[in-house]
Amino acid sequence: MRKLLLTLRFDGGAYHGWQVQQNGASVQETLQNAIEGVFGTRYGVTGCSRTDAGVHANMYCCCFCTESEISCEKVIAALNAWLPDDIGVYGCREVPKEFHPRYSCVSKEYVYRVWNSPYRNPFLVGRSLHYKYPLDEKALAREAAAFVGTHDFKGFSSSGGSVADTVRTVKCFEVARYGDEVVFSVEADGFLYNMVRIMAGTLLDISAGKIEKESIPEIIGSRDRSLAGATAPPYGLYLNRVFY
Repeated sequence: MRKLLLTLRFDGGAYHGWQVQQNGASVQETLQNAIEGVFGTRYGVTGCSRTDAGVHANMYCCCFCTESEISCEKVIAALNAWLPDDIGVYGCREVPKEFHPRYSCVSKEYVYRVWNSPYRNPFLVGRSLHYKYPLDEKALAREAAAFVGTHDFKGFSSSGGSVADTVRTVKCFEVARYGDEVVFSVEADGFLYNMVRIMAGTLLDISAGKIEKESIPEIIGSRDRSLAGATAPPYGLYLNRVFY
């Protein structure tokens, strides 16, 4: 029995997140359909993370087990022939049986993309948040530095999350401008439900004057979701890198 680790990208706009849903299409189900088409058997597929409806991935990792001897190169080509255009596999390798795409992960990096211009970019609709008002990325980077470290991030989690332990370690949080696009990049050992989207929304609310500057440490300490900013829309969020 071989355990294969797939690496893929997807545009999440047409999906109700990664996990199989009763009320709509998911990335996991679509991938399982493709795997069944290639191997003739419906295998279970285990992912590295849940993603919400509309969230994208530049790097998503998942595993399945098979007795087939098809080479990894042919697995990639065959799956891409079966998959729709908004999902693409670009990596496949054998891993030890004890490997788990979620629990073997040491950290993940998410990015949140903001199109910062008075004018919308039709090529980024559904792939970046359009924010019309000026953003000072250097000032936001200074604010975001308060997220770095080991903290209880309960105040940056939406209700509906099922985890009891809300302490996470944020290793890095950067804010950078690339022309008219401002990108928030955050790496941590784990994330709570909607954590990155609330972080991004809080930074935008600080920029808009809705939340006081330099108040992020106080919000973290309060563990009170009502003190943090709005939850930014899902379509600006990307799972960017997974580290093993």
